[in-house]
Amino acid sequence: MATASPSVFLLMVNGQVESAQFPEYDDLYCKYCFVYGQDWDPTAGLEEGISQITSKSQDVRQALVWNFPIDVTFKSTNPYGCCAAGLLEVQSASGLVAMPVKGPQIVLSVYGPDVFGNDVVRGYGAVHVPFSPGRHKRTIPMFVPESTSKLQKFTSWFMGRRPEYTDPKVVAQGEGREATFRAVCQRQ
Repeated sequence: MATASPSVFLLMVNGQVESAQFPEYDDLYCKYCFVYGQDWDPTAGLEEGISQITSKSQDVRQALVWNFPIDVTFKSTNPYGCCAAGLLEVQSASGLVAMPVKGPQIVLSVYGPDVFGNDVVRGYGAVHVPFSPGRHKRTIPMFVPESTSKLQKFTSWFMGRRPEYTDPKVVAQGEGREATFRAVCQRQ
């Protein structure tokens, strides 16, 4: 008697990180990685990458254009694959509700030089990979961790070591971010 193997489905991600708007910064580059639960396995493509350095466009938008290609395929037997924490806490009218995290997320980290020429983080952001077929365009809000005191802010500026995550994947997970202070900006 043959045992039935579980059926799987594939999620193919093919696209690009097109551009960003960081009006106060220039000469930035982008890194990406994917965060996914134990039910998900990458089967083809690159799970992480780093772009070239780009300068602001000379038009009114002052966009930083990367056109950074992404091509990866995941397989799963369960569309509700969980992340490391397993659940996402969502605020509702009745309080916090735990919901399963759905599928892979892409995490973006943007870096560029500070006034001393050190590469520092200019933004972190994450978004769930869409499950529906077709063309999707996402605008990802970006944020940077902030020092908690003026002394820490000055020391980090002076030393050229601004606050940043040791692992950018923490951006897509709720676990470990409880005490993070952030400055939030809208980026595309």
